[in-house]
Amino acid sequence: MSRYAEVSRTTGETDITVKLNLDGTGACDIATGVPFFDHMLNAFGRHGLFDLTVHATGDTEVDAHHTVEDVGIVLGEAFARALGNKAGITRFADVAIPMDETLVMAAVDISGRGQAYCDLPIPAPRVGDFDTELAVEFFYAFARDAKLTLHVRELAGANSHHIIEAAFKACGRAMRRACELDPRVQGVPSTKGLL
Repeated sequence: MSRYAEVSRTTGETDITVKLNLDGTGACDIATGVPFFDHMLNAFGRHGLFDLTVHATGDTEVDAHHTVEDVGIVLGEAFARALGNKAGITRFADVAIPMDETLVMAAVDISGRGQAYCDLPIPAPRVGDFDTELAVEFFYAFARDAKLTLHVRELAGANSHHIIEAAFKACGRAMRRACELDPRVQGVPSTKGLL
């Protein structure tokens, strides 16, 4: 069973293509025009062991908001497609990732309902040229379009770079575990029989 998806989306603000293999090795090819965001997506893919290609162009001369949010949308759609009917998946996962003084937890339920809750108090408004509030915008868009429930919570932290990076790594690792096939799961892991 191939758990692969390729999704493209073009708007007046962005042009994005995502290729995703859920059962990969963490090979990433990321180019969004937003260097810090590329670094975060690379961390997400590598720690999730997803083969991930993200090519995006956007109106970054305005700011990175449209690019970051729209990549979240397209990546979410790719996960939803690659998971198919979700038969045999683990479904739930939670992970805490430490980075020096920082500790961030991510918890996932591949529920079929797209919602996120992020508690990421980031002290600095920018990391380099990256507007730090865009990290939360990414997670909201990703969860909504992947049709999953996502909680991302900072348990400790002082360095803005560390907080955001730990959040992306935790989300990638939690997604890896939730998407993994469990040979003991028969059909869809739901009492309703549908996710």
